[in-house]
Amino acid sequence: MTRYSAFAIAREAFRQQSGWKQAWSSPEPKQDYDVVIVGAGGHGLATAYYLGRRFGIKNVAVIEKGWLGGGNTGRNTTIIRSNYLQDPSAAIYEKSRSLYETLSQELNYNIMFSPRGVMMLAQTEHEKRGYLRTERANALQGVETRFIQPAEVKKLVPIINLNGPRYPVLGALWQARGGTARHDAVAWGYARACSDMGMHIIEQCAVTGVESENGTVSAVNTTKGRIGCKKLGIVVAGHSGALADMAGFRLPVESVALQALVSEPIKPCMDVVVMANTVHGYMSQSDKGEMVIGGGADGFNNYTQRGSWHHIEETVRALVETFPMISRLKMLRQWGGIVDMTGDRSPIISKTPLGNCFINCGWGTGGFKAIPGSGWATAELIAKGEPGPLSAEFSMTRFREGRFIDESVAAGVAH
Repeated sequence: MTRYSAFAIAREAFRQQSGWKQAWSSPEPKQDYDVVIVGAGGHGLATAYYLGRRFGIKNVAVIEKGWLGGGNTGRNTTIIRSNYLQDPSAAIYEKSRSLYETLSQELNYNIMFSPRGVMMLAQTEHEKRGYLRTERANALQGVETRFIQPAEVKKLVPIINLNGPRYPVLGALWQARGGTARHDAVAWGYARACSDMGMHIIEQCAVTGVESENGTVSAVNTTKGRIGCKKLGIVVAGHSGALADMAGFRLPVESVALQALVSEPIKPCMDVVVMANTVHGYMSQSDKGEMVIGGGADGFNNYTQRGSWHHIEETVRALVETFPMISRLKMLRQWGGIVDMTGDRSPIISKTPLGNCFINCGWGTGGFKAIPGSGWATAELIAKGEPGPLSAEFSMTRFREGRFIDESVAAGVAH
């Protein structure tokens, strides 16, 4: 693998950029692999990467029905934070956030991680009490976060209107070490590292069936033929239910569309991420100057990946009250992604009723921030056959046993 550096950039400048090599290979699938991972998004690629780096398992294929990172990984708003209420959630999201901090150096690929800080506005007394509770829980969990008053909110975000007509700003839960990263770069960086370890990334390869022998997975059938495997990881976000049906079991998830949009580029005016959960909107400014805007998930089950006019109206109307200046902006583009929601709004990282078949799903609206931690935990589960400390509480059996990890407030909205 060519090592990227300032020296390499200078060298290629002198030879007309002729020395750059393809970042990852695109081989034809082999007949058999030790592990097959379905889904070449951030979570699937991170799982493959940590299988190789932590456990030395490199005879791995990552198969993707479309193009690498073309699902939810390329259709999100890139927010990274870890200030969740429940202990299992805080642990895996904080692990992920800490891995993000050094991921560019580890992968030798600039993921454009920007620890600009994430602010969650309290706009009702009930919400304020909830954030104060989260602040105390995070202190016990070792997660750096604090509740700040309106004056500090205004200092951090000068364009905000503290005295909105419906919902004034009463303070905010502030995580200074949260931020954003470049979603495509995260997928590309992991893909490049996986390919360098000899793993196969097979795009345009849809799964059509799952084979088993004596209750244990043996192969997947795909549009590129049968691929044998000793272990199977299903990491396909909104299509998790469909893959589970192929494997012969049901999942407690439902799929809905989550939409977002960006404005035309403007001069820098906001260098933090602001989330307003009461009015269901959030916003940050990209490196190109676009205002990245998102809101709640659709209120009905669907598999669409496009935007809708009513979503623009509802989300922008909510945010205009808090940020009046955006009323004069033009929309540049809009998109949607398919998110898989569990009843308690927490993920599933679990063994399944099919032997040697493992699943990672249910991240709902907050999957991007979890990519490194999710891959770390899922790789451990696949390699050892049993969950590690990060994933133990996220078994799919918790719904039958009544062990809910209720994050309906922190994760039930689009961030």
